[in-house]
Amino acid sequence: MSAPRRLLLFGASGQVGGEVMRLMKDAWDIRAPAEDAVNFLKPDSLRAAVRDADPAVIVNAAAYTAVDRAESEPDTAHAVNAVAPGILAQEAARRGALLVHYSTDYVFDGNLRRPYKETDAPRPLSAYGRSKLEGERLVVAAGGRHVILRTSWVYGPGGANFLLTMLRRFREADSVRVVNDQRGAPTSSTYVAEATKKVIEASPDRSGGGLYHVTAAGETTWHGFAIAILKKCARARCKEVVPIRTSEYPTPARRPAWSVLDSSRFARRFGFTLRPWEALLDDVWARLPQGVRC
Repeated sequence: MSAPRRLLLFGASGQVGGEVMRLMKDAWDIRAPAEDAVNFLKPDSLRAAVRDADPAVIVNAAAYTAVDRAESEPDTAHAVNAVAPGILAQEAARRGALLVHYSTDYVFDGNLRRPYKETDAPRPLSAYGRSKLEGERLVVAAGGRHVILRTSWVYGPGGANFLLTMLRRFREADSVRVVNDQRGAPTSSTYVAEATKKVIEASPDRSGGGLYHVTAAGETTWHGFAIAILKKCARARCKEVVPIRTSEYPTPARRPAWSVLDSSRFARRFGFTLRPWEALLDDVWARLPQGVRC
């Protein structure tokens, strides 16, 4: 029996990276450098990691995700979200490896009011969004085999995310205020990892081709998502989720008011079943430890 092929995974300690590791570890020889072993601010560190692993596939789940802090640290966000993916793409191209890279709904300005397609013009509103868009462009410019997956509102059973923040606040407060004028599709980290698995299984030796949107089906607001979470909480102290406008919760970075992405192209290309965001919440809830639920 032949040895499993090698996959180099960056960001294995994060939400999506951890799920990719869980789903792919039995079929692939996964090399996942520790965070202190690879510095995304140092290009030579990235090149050495790829050279040492000599992978057939590179999955880049590492990113600078501090959206508001990026407004005061744009150079760092650009280095991690743009320059580093470009270097990984160059190294992948040199080896004929497939690169899977993740991007975001924040590349759009949220003014379209219909689900965004891959062909719609990006217009990011924030330093974070601009850094992620430039990362996409540099990956493409490297000329190698790549798949870029844009997703949105990612959460899961671990890490720092909206679901876990809401559960904590529901345990602590009688009333919670949540923005109700931003719309998107809450998408679980497991769902994104499952999409990644489809990509890798479909095209380890040939081009899978370019840019795709991958989010849950349907749409809601952050307030609607919070209500759905609260309905699952049998012992919540919180009795009320108060809807507020974005203007009532000012942040350094502007968010797109409309973040709904059209994922039908990905579903057709990779035979991927698009599932409602409510069903994904059910799945994640089933994996939460009892002590985390409220």
